[in-house]
Amino acid sequence: MKILFVYYVPSGGVETHNRQRRAALKNYQCEFLYYRKQRELINDHHAPVYITNEDNKIKQILLKGNYDAAVIISDYGALPRLINLGFKGKLIYEIQGLGAKNKATKVLTAAKPIVSKYADGLLNPRTPHITKLFNTLFPNTPKFNFNNCLDWKQYSYKILPKHPNPIVAWIGRIEDNKNWREFLLIGHRLVQDNPNIELYMFEDPTLSTREERESFAAMRKKLNIDKNLTVFSNIPNKDMSHYFSKIGDSGGFLCITSKVEGAPYAPLEAMSSRCPILTTDCDGIQTAVVHNQTGKYYTIGDINSAFKQAKELMTNSSLTEKIRTNALTHVQNNFSLERYNHNFTTMLNSIVSKK
Repeated sequence: MKILFVYYVPSGGVETHNRQRRAALKNYQCEFLYYRKQRELINDHHAPVYITNEDNKIKQILLKGNYDAAVIISDYGALPRLINLGFKGKLIYEIQGLGAKNKATKVLTAAKPIVSKYADGLLNPRTPHITKLFNTLFPNTPKFNFNNCLDWKQYSYKILPKHPNPIVAWIGRIEDNKNWREFLLIGHRLVQDNPNIELYMFEDPTLSTREERESFAAMRKKLNIDKNLTVFSNIPNKDMSHYFSKIGDSGGFLCITSKVEGAPYAPLEAMSSRCPILTTDCDGIQTAVVHNQTGKYYTIGDINSAFKQAKELMTNSSLTEKIRTNALTHVQNNFSLERYNHNFTTMLNSIVSKK
């Protein structure tokens, strides 16, 4: 069976998700279509990758591919577009994340007429607010909710020389929903408590506006944390296990400050490398993080809460070790490639059986 996965750009969590599920779906022929690329680096999908937004080229891809199904991520306008360009297979509309909850409501409400008419199924990775919207807006469309997958061995813990200072890390885009301002405030508070703490920020500069970057530069200068802060741009995904292992062994952690997330991959990758997580309750994170079991939560907007939880992660070694061990086991058991393959196959069989 041949499947085409369609998304805007080969970057961020969706790109990671596509590569991971390609590894899970070895019994399928997977191919990928992205409309554009905003950076030269494209991680190896180990499958054909097309980059075009031109109708005539997409039509040729569809004709040559003769796909049995297509998974359209976010872009509901692609559903009728593919049909008009000759697509004959089943269409699955997938949401991995749409930013803030009010934005998700607005987008999916606008999408309702098109999705209801053209989608053979809806897919989301057990994100509570998306599941609720799917149930409310699309009562008659088959819905499927299951965890994303991760080849945890790809991100397994690496034994490296111990870093001399604790590292507190953040991953995301310099944009509002990722809440980078709050990370800088948390980092500032931690540095005030321990001037030796190092702050790492991993980001893709092509996915932010000039205004946000100017605000970012001004705030880090105002907080006087430049000597503690290192910004990494477009680190290849395959290298992240080294950073996560280093961060975890340093006595630090990955800090997630997002307002809303669908099913973020960064925490799963970190957990696979035994790097502890401190996060907001940003909805989709709930499938990965259980407080004081596989990570820690703090109250969004409450720097004191973040500081308290961070200090416990950095000083309570028995709790932190338990979290690191439990987190790895949680990923292995609940986000495996084998489980994703089973769930995806069940979904496809259900959709294909419907005439």
